[in-house]
Amino acid sequence: MSTQTNLFAPLGVETAPEKSRPLLEKIQKSFKFIPNLFGVFANSPVLLEGYLGLDGAFEKGSLSAVERSIVLLAASVENSCKYCTAAHSTVLKAFLHVPSEVVSAVRSNLPLPDPKLNSLVVLTREIVSKRGHVEAQTIENFLAAGYRKDQILEVLMGVALKTMSNYLDHISPTELDPAFWSEG
Repeated sequence: MSTQTNLFAPLGVETAPEKSRPLLEKIQKSFKFIPNLFGVFANSPVLLEGYLGLDGAFEKGSLSAVERSIVLLAASVENSCKYCTAAHSTVLKAFLHVPSEVVSAVRSNLPLPDPKLNSLVVLTREIVSKRGHVEAQTIENFLAAGYRKDQILEVLMGVALKTMSNYLDHISPTELDPAFWSEG
């Protein structure tokens, strides 16, 4: 767990650097509020733009919305990011209607009942925990579960995305937004 204090305060549209403002306006329209972590990202227009660009590219991949969110949750759990774990748990349950048992299994590092999703979680966790040095068997299991080889690279992209946000939260712990409290 981080011993850091809040190095960067979350910024709003009015208080953010000029180059972050239009990006925050888009976030506000999408979420109906500016999640605190995005407000922290806004301290660096370069980081905010890079994160949103990578997120936009990740969404264009072949993994489903549920699979992408499972990757983001599994990486956040493996990186011990309380903020992102709560946020992605909320998205999975409230917006993507994934059963609570599946979300709880990912959060508790337990096997998922669906073998295909389980192989996705195992690959994600191993990419994070072994810094990309994934066992051949893990890749074989992922492919045998019905995924394609190129989708390994999409998982890697999701891990890169979460590395940015998880590590930012470690550097500057961010207060959890009320929208995510039930999952915190």
